[in-house]
Amino acid sequence: MSINRLHIALILMTLPVFSGCMKDNEWINRHQSGTLPAKGIFIVNEGNFMYGNASLSFYDPATRKVQNDLFYNTNGLPLGDVAQSMVISDNLGYIVINNSGKIYVINTSDGKYVGKITGLTSPRYIHFVNSEKAYITDLYAGQITIVNPKSYQITGVILTPGHASTEQIVQWNDFLFVSCWSFDNTILVIDTRTDAVAGEIKTGKQPGGLVIDKNNKIWTLCDGGWSKSGTTSRIPMLQRIDPVTRTIEKSFSLSADAKPSRLAINDTRDSLLFINDGIWKIGVNQETISGHPFLSTANHLYYSLAVDPKNSELYLSDAIDYMQRGVIYRYSPLGAKIDSFKTGIIPGAFCFK
Repeated sequence: MSINRLHIALILMTLPVFSGCMKDNEWINRHQSGTLPAKGIFIVNEGNFMYGNASLSFYDPATRKVQNDLFYNTNGLPLGDVAQSMVISDNLGYIVINNSGKIYVINTSDGKYVGKITGLTSPRYIHFVNSEKAYITDLYAGQITIVNPKSYQITGVILTPGHASTEQIVQWNDFLFVSCWSFDNTILVIDTRTDAVAGEIKTGKQPGGLVIDKNNKIWTLCDGGWSKSGTTSRIPMLQRIDPVTRTIEKSFSLSADAKPSRLAINDTRDSLLFINDGIWKIGVNQETISGHPFLSTANHLYYSLAVDPKNSELYLSDAIDYMQRGVIYRYSPLGAKIDSFKTGIIPGAFCFK
């Protein structure tokens, strides 16, 4: 290696060190921000684990225009390592960055950074109880973290002994139902008045997604986990829970080789959808699951699914090879293709504005 090349290499090696020492607020205000449309969809792109290339996109369904790398282009700041989910509360967007252990908060009118929540282990989802209290689930912490969304400060924790992983959340009255996904088979019941575990429900292996239907019943999708022995002991399930009695009312068993994910519900809350080598759809009052999918996978690797809560349009992400920019497909409620567009690497979550 020549001296000049050596000098260049040394300079390049030191750049991450300097940038890593800079505080987030020192990167802010380097770029001009623009106004985002009043309605649209934020797409959270996970990026590759340990690469720090997560990103945020915004899609306007009215004009069919997409803005990629929104967070970086607006704030001059990388989003982080593995963006997991996003929720909007009081016109602020809370973007959960899993492997970075933090949550960035943006103004949803322009994408501008307004704050962050730190001190987290491996956050997954955030749920707002009110304007001054929110819960954050975690993959490894063995606890649910309580934060004040106004101050961005941690105000307490709810320990979950025996359940290292907590995942998605739905709320029924004063109680939260929290799925324990990784190597678990439990849904925890949290009393928001006392910030304590009030009970638990045993489910199929690895419950993930949670939704509440029009009958105020809770549904969970259990992916069945995996078997070290390679046997067919795993049984993926779609299960219905009565939040009053906290019991499993109904179970739909899927085939042993099924790998269901991304449970969603339509705008009238009478139809469930999920990915399983295609997109499956089932009415909440049905007694059986159809023998064929609502939408086939064709040549796509569907990674994520979301349903517009206002009009039941479907948004499906294709991760392609998990290295290049993914593609989003937009469908009508009846399954007719409307549009498609590219986003960031591994588009994994949607947040409707």
